Amino acid sequence: MADKIQLYEDQPIRTAWVEDEEEWYFSIVDVIGVLTESKDPAAYWRKLKQRMKNEGNETVTNCHGLKMTAQDGKKRLTDVANTEQLLRLIQSIPSKKAEPFKMWLAQVGRERIEETIDPELTIDRALETYAKLGYDADWINQRLQTIRARKELTDQWKSHGVEQGKEFAILTDEVTRAWSGMSTRQYKNLKGLKKENLRDNMSTLELALNMLAEATTTELTKASNPIGLSENRKVAQEGGTIAGNARKEIEERTGQPVITSQNAKQLQNLVTGLIEGVVVEENDKE
Repeated sequence: MADKIQLYEDQPIRTAWVEDEEEWYFSIVDVIGVLTESKDPAAYWRKLKQRMKNEGNETVTNCHGLKMTAQDGKKRLTDVANTEQLLRLIQSIPSKKAEPFKMWLAQVGRERIEETIDPELTIDRALETYAKLGYDADWINQRLQTIRARKELTDQWKSHGVEQGKEFAILTDEVTRAWSGMSTRQYKNLKGLKKENLRDNMSTLELALNMLAEATTTELTKASNPIGLSENRKVAQEGGTIAGNARKEIEERTGQPVITSQNAKQLQNLVTGLIEGVVVEENDKE
């Protein structure tokens, strides 16, 4: 576990990245101190926690403690929350600074309902989001094609006895390792990523080869009809290897590595960036 200090309005928010879970955790007391400006955020959290427990809120029960560096420099057990838990806690905080979060969550909820009714909206919003983040049109087009290729592959896995979740991750690792020479986590580490989506940080050529690996695995799965994790694992390796051979040939011809440590322009800090982004959006509307 690695912990660090993030700043919002010059106030510290302690965060911790848990590698095994691939999850960010945030000091609840620090966030409450920022949003409420309470002189005693620890006491505020104790009262809030008790009130939420009385209401039967499971978020409080699921929050746990991690050792974080205190003001005296010593590691002390601190109540923390992941992103989902933190957003739920913020909904229970009556504060002007928390209000933009609540408005944003309501907007996201509305959009998800709309996308359920009209799935095409998901694609439209993806296009808009990538454009706002500064990706060019060619990259965006390539990225959307990789989403389609990924969906076709996971549909095949489902119909061939692979369980969604951990087994999907295992097979994805096999495909990635076979074409890139690295596991998904090693690939992310090369690019300096944590929670960020790996594909969103690939070059156009990296995306193309990743899509070739997944599309090839899809076709091989249809042809050989593997059942269960073990058989699908072999097919995933085969599909990834075909794309891996293409990568090696490209590198031999160009004299340049296909895989690069370069990543997309990093979004702002997960918590402070979200706060600032919501506030800016609200101000733009005024």
